[in-house]
Amino acid sequence: MASSSSESMPVATVNEATGSQDMFNKELETYRRIVATNLMFHREVYGLLRDLLVEHAPGSFRFLDVACGDAAASAAMLKTSAIGGYVGIDLSEASLALAARALEGLPCPVELRCGDFAQAMANWSEPVDVIWIGMSLHHLATEGKAKLMRHARRALGGVGQFVIWEPALFEGEDRAAWLARFSLLRDKWSTVSDEEFASMERHMLLADFPETADTWLGMGRDAGFRRAEEIFMMPNRMGRVFRYWN
Repeated sequence: MASSSSESMPVATVNEATGSQDMFNKELETYRRIVATNLMFHREVYGLLRDLLVEHAPGSFRFLDVACGDAAASAAMLKTSAIGGYVGIDLSEASLALAARALEGLPCPVELRCGDFAQAMANWSEPVDVIWIGMSLHHLATEGKAKLMRHARRALGGVGQFVIWEPALFEGEDRAAWLARFSLLRDKWSTVSDEEFASMERHMLLADFPETADTWLGMGRDAGFRRAEEIFMMPNRMGRVFRYWN
């Protein structure tokens, strides 16, 4: 019978687990500071999302939060809404543990699922009224984004709202120029250290694949949504919010 004591674990495994947790805590602290100082305009984006839900979502709506992370912003936005059910998907168990605490005050059943969001959407078969993705879809290649939009359209069953908040290129701009635009924001991001800002730049270089607004909108139409519109541009013009519906 295996022992649950850390003394039975190989030293490398203990160090690896501790290092991963330390890195998660460090990145989480940076992220929460960015949110608290509104550097990415979370207040405006989630305020807009709440207005959309009030105006367009049915009573007792079922909300699917794709790549939910710690769900803090979603929880704050949804706590006074007419939500009837919440499902969050994320690959990080540590983030989902935080999300569970953040979502405790929601007036509805809450379910959190650990897994790859693209795979989860490909296999989705449950009714849902609103699908929300915030700053995560851009990690997929263009075809992967298009596939997920098709899965979202199917999951909504021809009704409901699909809303995304994602990085966006200017028309004619390439990814390198978009990354360079972010680098120019350094002076306005004084709440983060040089090391933290450099870490963000490295992450973006490796994992961020923005599209133009026309491409984001076109992918939604190609997925079967009859209507697609841009509803918000971040004041620093790095990203935009798009809404798709029928």
